[in-house]
Amino acid sequence: MDKKPALPSALVEEFVAKAHGDFERVKELLADEPALVNAAWDWGGGDWETALGAAAHMGRKEIANFLLAHGARMDVFCAAMLGKLDVVRAIIQADSGAATKPGPHGIPLLRHAEMGGDEAQAVLEYLQSL
Repeated sequence: MDKKPALPSALVEEFVAKAHGDFERVKELLADEPALVNAAWDWGGGDWETALGAAAHMGRKEIANFLLAHGARMDVFCAAMLGKLDVVRAIIQADSGAATKPGPHGIPLLRHAEMGGDEAQAVLEYLQSL
């Protein structure tokens, strides 16, 4: 299998940054370069973030669901924001430390659940009970 060249860093940075809230630009960028879907940007000091991670901590469900539909890999932070209690519970049962491990920018799992609003209420209550 031939190794593909790295994605341009400026493109990855823009994609992750736009996933914080610019859905139209996210769609444009992904249409032009599908490999961006799981690309990660290091904001500095190992603060790695994907577009899905950005959408998750901002509560941008439409962006998160779009990225998932296009091959993004769900993580516990996205699952919490989307109210996927079964996923969150399974990850925490497999790794008890997952409940307190910080996400991108050091944002806790509990905050991701808060950003999910009513749909994530069961996840929020579960995390608060731990």
